Amino acid sequence: MVDKFSIDTEKYRRALSTFFTGVTVLSTLQPNGTPRGLTVNSFASVSLDPPLVLVCVSKRASSYTVFANTTHFAVSVLAEKQKNIAKLFASKAIDKFSQIKWYACCSGSPVIQGAVANFDCQMYKFIDVGDHGVLIGQVLDFSHTGKAPLGYCQGMYVGFGLTNRVNSISKPPANTHTISEHPYGLVLINT
Repeated sequence: MVDKFSIDTEKYRRALSTFFTGVTVLSTLQPNGTPRGLTVNSFASVSLDPPLVLVCVSKRASSYTVFANTTHFAVSVLAEKQKNIAKLFASKAIDKFSQIKWYACCSGSPVIQGAVANFDCQMYKFIDVGDHGVLIGQVLDFSHTGKAPLGYCQGMYVGFGLTNRVNSISKPPANTHTISEHPYGLVLINT
C-alpha cells in the first residue's frame, strides 16, 4: 500500500483534471419527497448485462447521506447549453429544482429536462471507499436525445457543438484536433 503522505494532493488533483469528463446531475427524492441533486463528473458504465452505471459522491457533500441511503436515483447527462444547470447544482443554492425544468422518471427520481441522456436507476450496491461513496445503479429506464454533451476538463466547461458545426459545413470534414470555446473567444489547438 502506498503511504498516503507520499502523494502531493494538489498535484494529484491537477493530474486527474486532465481527464476529459462529461457533466451530470445526480438526483433522488429525499425521505420527505422533495428532490435533491448535485453536479458530478464521476459517471461511468459498469455493465451492459445487467445494465449498471456508477457515480461517485464526496463524503464532504451535504447530499452524501441522502445518496448513501437512497433506494433509487437518476443521472442526467447535461447538454452543452446547460452550463448554468451544472453550476447551479454544484452550488449550495437552496431549492435548486425550483430554478430549472425537470420531470419525474419512472422511479420518481427527478431528471433534468433537455439533458442529453437520463438514466433511472435502482440502487444495486453502495460502496464506502476512501473519501467518496460509490453508487452502482441498475438502469431501469433511460432516454437519449442526441444533443451535444457538456464536457469538463482542467477546471473549464467545454463542448462539442462548435466542432460538430465546423465539421458539418466543411467539405471534406475539417481536420479539427481541438476547438475549445472560452468566455473570451475561441482557442484553436492543432496537436
